[in-house]
Amino acid sequence: MLVLHYTGMQSGAAALARLREAEARVSSHYLVEEDGTVFRLVPEDRRAWHAGISHWRGCIGLNDRSIGIEIVNPGHEWGYRPFPALQMAAVCDLCLEIIARHPIAPWNIVGHSDVAPDRKQDPGELFDWEGLAANGVGFWPEAVPPAPADAQAATLLAAIGYRMDLPLPLLLTAFQRRWRPARVDGLADAECLARLAAVAARIPAIRPDRP
Repeated sequence: MLVLHYTGMQSGAAALARLREAEARVSSHYLVEEDGTVFRLVPEDRRAWHAGISHWRGCIGLNDRSIGIEIVNPGHEWGYRPFPALQMAAVCDLCLEIIARHPIAPWNIVGHSDVAPDRKQDPGELFDWEGLAANGVGFWPEAVPPAPADAQAATLLAAIGYRMDLPLPLLLTAFQRRWRPARVDGLADAECLARLAAVAARIPAIRPDRP
């Protein structure tokens, strides 16, 4: 898996220092600065402590099976702002390099808020997932037809891979940050249901032996 984060700190220097502190017990494989500089912090074949308590498509403890990229941004606590073009280009190139080395399926390229929706909001609704997909990182449903009449938000969220022991509005909010960033309200309106169905249609059924 590939998990994308924002740093949620006031500067890239502060984030880099924290990621290098053994006492902090937090780390990632990469850090991408706003000017596009990439720091390689942990070898890809080593576990980094970036996902925390996490779940995706039936798997837990995702530090054991994922590569983590921290992307410098103050986050919702310190003045969330759009990700600069140079930074997004560097993130895209880095992701393409990683998925060329590892068999990571498009539906297993996720945000921290996807795998820990009760704890995290990153990389958030300003992150350009659609642009990444256009360049071969993950996917984005281009056509979003109306949802089937019997569409159920909980069933579709489960099919995509979200953990289902959390309140539905919280899970919908996480989905919207990723897939419907223009309106993040935790409500399963017609547009949200349509997007849920369109995303679920692109993802194979969950197998018990792999995400």
